[in-house]
Amino acid sequence: MKKKNDLIRNIALNAMIAAVYAAFTLMIQPLAYREIQLRLSEIIVLLAFYNKKLIPGLVVGCLIANIPSPLGVIDWIVGPASTIVVCYFMNRVDNIYTSALIGSIATGLIVGAELAIVYHIPYIINAIYVFIGEAVVLFLGTIVYKRLEKNDRFMEYIEE
Repeated sequence: MKKKNDLIRNIALNAMIAAVYAAFTLMIQPLAYREIQLRLSEIIVLLAFYNKKLIPGLVVGCLIANIPSPLGVIDWIVGPASTIVVCYFMNRVDNIYTSALIGSIATGLIVGAELAIVYHIPYIINAIYVFIGEAVVLFLGTIVYKRLEKNDRFMEYIEE
Protein backbone atom coordinates (compact mmCIF):
# COMPACT_ATOMS: atom_id res chain seq x y z
CA MET A 1 0.00 0.00 0.00
CA LYS A 2 2.88 2.38 0.75
CA LYS A 3 4.25 1.98 -2.82
CA LYS A 4 0.84 2.87 -4.26
CA ASN A 5 0.58 5.94 -2.01
CA ASP A 6 4.10 7.01 -2.99
CA LEU A 7 3.22 6.68 -6.68
CA ILE A 8 0.01 8.69 -6.28
CA ARG A 9 1.87 11.34 -4.26
CA ASN A 10 4.59 11.53 -6.92
CA ILE A 11 2.09 11.88 -9.77
CA ALA A 12 0.17 14.58 -7.89
CA LEU A 13 3.33 16.49 -7.03
CA ASN A 14 4.53 16.36 -10.65
CA ALA A 15 1.11 17.55 -11.85
CA MET A 16 1.29 20.51 -9.46
CA ILE A 17 4.82 21.35 -10.57
CA ALA A 18 3.78 21.23 -14.24
CA ALA A 19 0.78 23.46 -13.56
CA VAL A 20 2.77 26.03 -11.58
CA TYR A 21 5.58 26.13 -14.15
CA ALA A 22 3.16 26.57 -17.05
CA ALA A 23 0.95 29.11 -15.28
CA PHE A 24 3.88 31.21 -14.09
CA THR A 25 5.42 31.22 -17.58
CA LEU A 26 2.13 32.22 -19.20
CA MET A 27 1.59 35.01 -16.65
CA ILE A 28 4.84 36.68 -17.73
CA GLN A 29 4.61 35.83 -21.44
CA PRO A 30 6.40 38.87 -22.83
CA LEU A 31 9.51 38.01 -20.79
CA ALA A 32 9.33 34.24 -21.30
CA TYR A 33 9.80 34.05 -25.06
CA ARG A 34 11.84 35.69 -27.83
CA GLU A 35 15.55 36.42 -28.19
CA ILE A 36 16.13 37.76 -24.68
CA GLN A 37 14.37 35.66 -22.06
CA LEU A 38 13.78 36.08 -18.37
CA ARG A 39 11.61 33.06 -17.63
CA LEU A 40 11.07 33.38 -13.88
CA SER A 41 9.33 30.00 -13.80
CA GLU A 42 12.78 28.45 -14.34
CA ILE A 43 13.33 28.86 -10.59
CA ILE A 44 11.20 25.74 -10.26
CA VAL A 45 13.72 23.77 -12.37
CA LEU A 46 16.02 23.80 -9.34
CA LEU A 47 13.71 21.13 -7.88
CA ALA A 48 15.60 18.70 -10.13
CA PHE A 49 18.68 19.32 -7.96
CA TYR A 50 16.83 17.85 -4.99
CA ASN A 51 14.86 15.03 -6.58
CA LYS A 52 15.06 13.44 -10.03
CA LYS A 53 11.50 12.13 -9.60
CA LEU A 54 10.28 15.71 -10.09
CA ILE A 55 11.79 16.05 -13.56
CA PRO A 56 8.67 14.78 -15.41
CA GLY A 57 6.59 17.62 -13.94
CA LEU A 58 9.20 20.15 -15.04
CA VAL A 59 9.29 18.74 -18.57
CA VAL A 60 5.50 18.66 -18.91
CA GLY A 61 5.28 22.18 -17.48
CA CYS A 62 7.76 23.40 -20.07
CA LEU A 63 5.84 21.69 -22.86
CA ILE A 64 2.54 23.26 -21.78
CA ALA A 65 4.20 26.68 -21.37
CA ASN A 66 5.67 26.45 -24.86
CA ILE A 67 2.39 25.69 -26.63
CA PRO A 68 1.64 29.42 -27.20
CA SER A 69 5.29 30.19 -27.96
CA PRO A 70 5.84 32.40 -30.99
CA LEU A 71 8.45 29.86 -32.13
CA GLY A 72 5.74 27.25 -32.65
CA VAL A 73 6.35 23.51 -32.90
CA ILE A 74 10.12 23.74 -32.65
CA ASP A 75 9.71 25.11 -29.12
CA TRP A 76 7.42 22.20 -28.21
CA ILE A 77 10.33 19.89 -28.99
CA VAL A 78 13.48 21.82 -28.08
CA GLY A 79 12.14 23.35 -24.84
CA PRO A 80 11.18 20.07 -23.14
CA ALA A 81 14.26 18.30 -24.55
CA SER A 82 16.42 21.06 -23.11
CA THR A 83 14.64 20.72 -19.76
CA ILE A 84 15.39 16.98 -19.69
CA VAL A 85 19.09 17.56 -20.38
CA VAL A 86 19.36 20.47 -17.94
CA CYS A 87 17.53 18.65 -15.14
CA TYR A 88 19.57 15.48 -15.61
CA PHE A 89 22.85 17.36 -15.15
CA MET A 90 21.50 19.57 -12.35
CA ASN A 91 20.59 16.43 -10.43
CA ARG A 92 24.07 14.92 -10.84
CA VAL A 93 25.92 17.49 -8.69
CA ASP A 94 26.05 17.97 -4.92
CA ASN A 95 26.00 21.76 -4.74
CA ILE A 96 23.00 23.92 -5.61
CA TYR A 97 25.20 26.76 -6.90
CA THR A 98 27.02 24.38 -9.25
CA SER A 99 23.63 23.05 -10.27
CA ALA A 100 22.44 26.58 -11.10
CA LEU A 101 25.60 27.24 -13.11
CA ILE A 102 25.24 23.98 -15.05
CA GLY A 103 21.57 24.77 -15.72
CA SER A 104 22.44 28.25 -16.97
CA ILE A 105 25.19 27.05 -19.27
CA ALA A 106 23.19 24.14 -20.71
CA THR A 107 20.12 26.30 -21.28
CA GLY A 108 22.23 29.01 -22.91
CA LEU A 109 23.81 26.49 -25.27
CA ILE A 110 20.61 24.62 -26.21
CA VAL A 111 18.01 27.39 -26.28
CA GLY A 112 20.59 29.80 -27.69
CA ALA A 113 21.00 27.46 -30.66
CA GLU A 114 17.25 27.20 -31.14
CA LEU A 115 16.82 30.98 -31.12
CA ALA A 116 19.81 31.50 -33.43
CA ILE A 117 18.26 29.14 -35.98
CA VAL A 118 14.77 30.65 -35.76
CA TYR A 119 15.71 34.33 -35.57
CA HIS A 120 18.87 34.18 -37.75
CA ILE A 121 20.94 35.90 -35.09
CA PRO A 122 24.52 34.81 -34.39
CA TYR A 123 24.61 31.79 -32.08
CA ILE A 124 27.08 33.17 -29.55
CA ILE A 125 24.96 36.29 -28.97
CA ASN A 126 21.83 34.23 -28.33
CA ALA A 127 23.68 31.75 -26.13
CA ILE A 128 25.05 34.57 -23.99
CA TYR A 129 21.67 36.31 -23.70
CA VAL A 130 19.91 33.10 -22.70
CA PHE A 131 22.72 32.18 -20.31
CA ILE A 132 22.52 35.58 -18.58
CA GLY A 133 18.72 35.44 -18.22
CA GLU A 134 18.84 31.87 -16.93
CA ALA A 135 21.72 32.62 -14.55
CA VAL A 136 19.88 35.58 -13.03
CA VAL A 137 16.77 33.47 -12.44
CA LEU A 138 18.55 30.36 -11.17
CA PHE A 139 20.91 32.21 -8.84
CA LEU A 140 17.95 34.12 -7.39
CA GLY A 141 16.35 30.70 -7.04
CA THR A 142 19.30 29.41 -5.03
CA ILE A 143 18.60 32.11 -2.44
CA VAL A 144 14.96 31.01 -2.25
CA TYR A 145 15.82 27.30 -1.99
CA LYS A 146 18.55 27.84 0.62
CA ARG A 147 15.88 29.49 2.79
CA LEU A 148 13.38 26.72 2.02
CA GLU A 149 15.93 24.06 3.00
CA LYS A 150 15.43 25.22 6.59
CA ASN A 151 11.75 24.23 6.38
CA ASP A 152 11.43 20.54 7.25
CA ARG A 153 7.95 20.20 5.73
CA PHE A 154 9.11 21.59 2.41
CA MET A 155 12.13 19.30 2.32
CA GLU A 156 9.92 16.34 3.21
CA TYR A 157 7.91 16.95 0.04
CA ILE A 158 10.76 17.39 -2.40
CA GLU A 159 13.56 15.14 -1.24
CA GLU A 160 14.01 11.62 -2.50
